[in-house]
Amino acid sequence: MDFLIGKVKPMYFKYLTAAFGSALISSIYGVVDMAMVGQYQGPNGTAALAVVSPIWNIIYSLGLLMGIGGSVLFSTLRGESKENQKKSNEYFTAALIGVVTLAIVTWVIVIFFDRELLLLFGAEETLLPLARKYIFPVKFVVPSFLFTQLMAAFLRNDGNPGLATKAVLFGGIFNVLGDYFFVFVLNMGIMGAGLATAMGSVFSLLMMLTHFRSRKNTIRLEKPTKLFSMLKTISITGFSTFFIDVAMGILTMLFNRQILKYLRTEALSVYGIIINISTFVQCCAYSIGQASQPMISTNFGASQGKRIVQILKYALGTAAVFGLIWTALAELVPNLFVRIFMTPTEEILAIAPSIIRSYGLSFLLLPLNVFSTYYFQALMKPTTSFIVSVSRGALISGILIHILPAMAGANAIWFSMPLTELVVAIYVIMMMSKYTKQLSEERRVS
Repeated sequence: MDFLIGKVKPMYFKYLTAAFGSALISSIYGVVDMAMVGQYQGPNGTAALAVVSPIWNIIYSLGLLMGIGGSVLFSTLRGESKENQKKSNEYFTAALIGVVTLAIVTWVIVIFFDRELLLLFGAEETLLPLARKYIFPVKFVVPSFLFTQLMAAFLRNDGNPGLATKAVLFGGIFNVLGDYFFVFVLNMGIMGAGLATAMGSVFSLLMMLTHFRSRKNTIRLEKPTKLFSMLKTISITGFSTFFIDVAMGILTMLFNRQILKYLRTEALSVYGIIINISTFVQCCAYSIGQASQPMISTNFGASQGKRIVQILKYALGTAAVFGLIWTALAELVPNLFVRIFMTPTEEILAIAPSIIRSYGLSFLLLPLNVFSTYYFQALMKPTTSFIVSVSRGALISGILIHILPAMAGANAIWFSMPLTELVVAIYVIMMMSKYTKQLSEERRVS
């Protein structure tokens, strides 16, 4: 499909379906691990994976930093002129060099400093051995997680979203089956879950690499003329999406520490469940951004404001639907999630509903706020995107996580994210209206 002349509605929903499938299956890695380990080892297993979760967020986010940042510039250049193909491929090569560098650094840190990382993210002596067992198989394939994020982003922008979805689907299915086989059949427990996740990631990456042999491929390795300048531009453009995932790790660390300070391990186990629900909600939001970003970037490069407004309408409608569905599930059937992710004790069944319902209010606005970062990036407004991602991922949320339980009691901590999403949404709506109005004015002038 041609982003500049194709019908917006079918094109958007084609890309949304592919991006949703890819994002949804990606979330299965952690979710299935949590469910299987929770069923096998109970609340301690769930709590141990809650401690591991920030490490995943950092690894994935580094891949997104280069993948989203590079692919936005890749599509914008091609929208401006077909003669920019060589330049756009220089950005792909620069992004590839960037992700190789980040993968090596991350690999070294995870291999040699896993204990220190887990302690930093809230592990204590009971949970640390379990968390390290899970991490052990992952140590061997850390770079594959970064490369899958890079490849998925460029495949979508190079007109092959279907392959990205198929690759992630294949890895996800293997992860599901592998979890059951390694955890229960081979009785490997939490280490088996880590092994299935590691192998699933490698299989996904191998499938994605077949794009370079397909007829759809227009990506080539081109020597970057100004590598460091390109890496800086890629990093600035992709920072907001990068920080969204890093923020999940930051928030998990803050929540882990505050929960253990004010509440008990049972509450941390419930928070482990919330992490997984939030992962699903966030992946829905990612799918909206990933579907619309290539189209918006290309049309922005070509100054096609009218088409951008059309794409935005579909994206906002999708965000509203996702927000309503997930909020309704959290409010109506909270213990359903508990039974999916662990074999619960009576105490957990008693405390979980109020916790999940309180935190679940944040799901109403989360899809809008996360999508907005992709929208602002696609319009080359990295500062606005930065403000949104940092405010919701660290600044406002971090302040509320610390002051609410101190001022209003321990259980007030669960309202930190609903209040954060509300404040950020007000800013998002204001800026989105401003930039969309500018697109309309540019269209009238032209």
